[in-house]
Amino acid sequence: MKKFVFVLIILCGFYSIGQNNTIAFGERLVFSASYNMSGLLTDIAQVTMETSEIKTSKSTLMRLKCTAATYKKFDNFFKIRDLYESYVNPKTLTPYLYKRDISEGSYYKFMQYKYNHKTKLVQSLKRKKRKDGKTWDENKNIKIGTSTKDIVSTLYYIRNLDIHKAKPGDQEEFTVLFDNKETIISLKYIGKETISTNIGSKECYKLAISIKGSDILKGNNANLIWLTADENKIPVYAKFKIAIGNGELKIQSATGLKH
Repeated sequence: MKKFVFVLIILCGFYSIGQNNTIAFGERLVFSASYNMSGLLTDIAQVTMETSEIKTSKSTLMRLKCTAATYKKFDNFFKIRDLYESYVNPKTLTPYLYKRDISEGSYYKFMQYKYNHKTKLVQSLKRKKRKDGKTWDENKNIKIGTSTKDIVSTLYYIRNLDIHKAKPGDQEEFTVLFDNKETIISLKYIGKETISTNIGSKECYKLAISIKGSDILKGNNANLIWLTADENKIPVYAKFKIAIGNGELKIQSATGLKH
């Protein structure tokens, strides 16, 4: 399931703007995640992305929450309960706190990033389980670049990009902090394409993604995502190819949109 979420989130870089004019509090997007099992794409999980307002003593933040859970009939085979969330400035989508809490079969991992943008440092906490069920913590301070973001805030940030200004073949590189490492992602604009979805026929921006110095994603232009070519720029479809197979994400519903 890490691959499902990662494929959705490794996009950013075309013609960025300073303000969030796209994402509203209370937005909710629901996807079905499918994977190639015995030669057939099978829906195995639900991925939900939602936003909410969080008020602190000093400011108001936007919570960007992404969850992934296998459907009940697959829980006995391989149960997944994953949570990714980022707390950001609602106007600029600058992240202040990131959490990743994943439970996949017998595997468990928790990651937390606290950002200090003045010093360009991230205070990282990693927690994992040992074979005896007890947990251990690892704390690090990680130096990051000015534009480095976590995977959740990056996904929402791209929806404020002026992709309509891009030309087919245009490419951009950007940086995502994942598992305590800055990862360089390349995004290429393919063009516009109209596709049929569960929320209607949508004209979309079609984008290809790749990871620099990594073989996680396979094939040339085989890892693609479609964002609606409107003011909301919501992801409606994604397909990917990895070493152990291929899969897709398809939108099921979209509510609380700003436009």
